[in-house]
Amino acid sequence: MANWLIQTEKLSTLLENTPDNVVVLDCSWYLPEAGKHAKDDFVQGHIPGARFIDLSDISDPDSPYVNMLPTEDFFAAHVSQLGIDNETDVIVYDAGYVSCRLWWMFRTFGHDRVRILNGGWRKWKAEGRPVEVGESRPIETRSFNARLTAGQVATVDDVRAAIDKADTTIVDARTAARFDGLEGSGYPGVASGYMPGAINTPWVRFFDPERNFEFVAPEKARAVFAEADADISRNVITTCGSGVTACILGFMVEQLGNPDWRLYDGSWHEWGQRKDLPKLVKQSRS
Repeated sequence: MANWLIQTEKLSTLLENTPDNVVVLDCSWYLPEAGKHAKDDFVQGHIPGARFIDLSDISDPDSPYVNMLPTEDFFAAHVSQLGIDNETDVIVYDAGYVSCRLWWMFRTFGHDRVRILNGGWRKWKAEGRPVEVGESRPIETRSFNARLTAGQVATVDDVRAAIDKADTTIVDARTAARFDGLEGSGYPGVASGYMPGAINTPWVRFFDPERNFEFVAPEKARAVFAEADADISRNVITTCGSGVTACILGFMVEQLGNPDWRLYDGSWHEWGQRKDLPKLVKQSRS
């Protein structure tokens, strides 16, 4: 099984040699309700030599649903401008929960040379490692060739069919309050709630705040799924509010040895707006 993580110590050593074939991407991002932009945080401080990539800029601009996977050409054009080609080793990090989305996007477009910085920006800062301020350094454009990998994306019809299948587990990464319908969805006009058959496994449970927000150990991740009665040994579909934190669940499922998972890209942003789809709400939590 591939090692999709890189530790801060390893990255620090790597950057000392400033290799031409390595690009570090800060992919920090905020929900619209936050009222701020992560690019401002990047300018105030980032890993030396890192480049900023905005999830909104690399998502499908024509979709009625947010953060949807774009076309091959759209993605390729954007990452090419960031100095990335098909021989580039990409390392992604953030200050929250977006790195797995970028990891999934690169792999979905045929680029497996991508790793996630374990602990991300928070661990890097906590360890007192070097910080650079200001805009990105000058970038030389390269040519990236994107080729969509089949079987990575679940459509709304796939999810509807999976609800009635005994061989598929649907896991939802949102907070319990949003899943239960007790809080807003995070997107204007989109109600909270959950789809039939979905199992709530909140994404925050897969990070360890006592270890600078590294991913939890495999045995802990397995326990989180088990406590929710989520059988991840079967086919798995991950979902969330808009297809971002669902990638965290997929990352953990794959780390635990099951590559047979798909992301429902539309997630609740699509499901919650579709009048023809059932939406469940819990009146109270046990």
